[in-house]
Amino acid sequence: MNILLLAPQPFYQDRGTPIAVKLLAQALARQGHIVHLLVFSEGEDISLPGVTLHRHIRLPGLSGIKPGLSPKKILCDFFLFLKAVNLVRRYDFDLIHAVEEAVFMALVLQKVFKTPYVYDMDSCMSAQIVDRFPALGFARRAMEWPEKAAITRSSGVLPVCKSLEDMVRNHAPETLTTRLEDITLLEKNDDGIEDLRRELAIEGVLLMYVGNLEKYQGVDLILAGMQEALKQREDLTLVLIGGSEDDLALYRARIKELDLDAKVFFCGPRPVTMLGFYLGQADILVSPRIQGNNTPMKIYSYLDSGKPVLATDLPTHTQVLDERISCLVQPVPAAMARGILLLAGDETLRQKIGIQARQRVADEYSLPAFERKLKSFYQTLQARLGI
Repeated sequence: MNILLLAPQPFYQDRGTPIAVKLLAQALARQGHIVHLLVFSEGEDISLPGVTLHRHIRLPGLSGIKPGLSPKKILCDFFLFLKAVNLVRRYDFDLIHAVEEAVFMALVLQKVFKTPYVYDMDSCMSAQIVDRFPALGFARRAMEWPEKAAITRSSGVLPVCKSLEDMVRNHAPETLTTRLEDITLLEKNDDGIEDLRRELAIEGVLLMYVGNLEKYQGVDLILAGMQEALKQREDLTLVLIGGSEDDLALYRARIKELDLDAKVFFCGPRPVTMLGFYLGQADILVSPRIQGNNTPMKIYSYLDSGKPVLATDLPTHTQVLDERISCLVQPVPAAMARGILLLAGDETLRQKIGIQARQRVADEYSLPAFERKLKSFYQTLQARLGI
């Protein structure tokens, strides 16, 4: 098919959704589809065989767009929509594949140009807005209505996790729905030279977090858990990889206030191609997320690393994680500290969890599994659309 892939994100950047969009575009092109990828003006130009990259108009000040809702992102969405209208007029698209809030653009385009669309559902947007702006809780039901409309009027939905799949099936049980989880991003790469233990003078157990430093990630929770755990065991060190310059400055000041600057290190971003190299240096990997219903993309790479994962016992994690492949704790500092101490004190348990986790990834969250699910979805979709 001739597909317009709408991705309202800076592209390319080494983080969450842009990584998933790259993976999706590559998979669709490998399966023989003609893919036109429309993204924000911000981002690195990369070459993707079989994919034509388009951007909306570049304007001063429209850069530095962070994850989540913001005035800049809303403005970029507006210009992305205008560009999408132009492309739909110019090309004879069989389908629009809409990621996140781009589904509302696709809904309008469907009405005007009669082009069917697929909803690539990475999150519950109404829940995200309420989590970020709790004062809007009274309007959540009203915000859920357009989400339901986007689902029911689509030709198919690709939810990224079980909780979203359940939501889709509740709203539209007859709609073609396939759960398409993220996958491990680990690559065979042993060429790194940055030895964190040597350069940061780390002795003992090394805990590691990888990701952005937004509030929903629970960075404050893991810092509080470290404070508690260090009272009982001094040979613990936490290294955090990722984050914007503003967030890094804030948290580096924060750990000084907490007197943790000798035990907690914010190292900034590293290339995603080197993810396996850095995860391999850790003894324990942490995901302290406190909000959201979608599973963090990093979880799949964490599991594939063979290192034990310590995570909050919340649906964002438990729809993928269980006690066989992780250590789950309540999202409070005392429980986080107990989980840290449990794993730090039992190397045999760490190895057992890591082995079981890596096998789970091979079975369910690998690139071949992703491409198999996507291909099956599109074959059924084409049959239904008669294309």
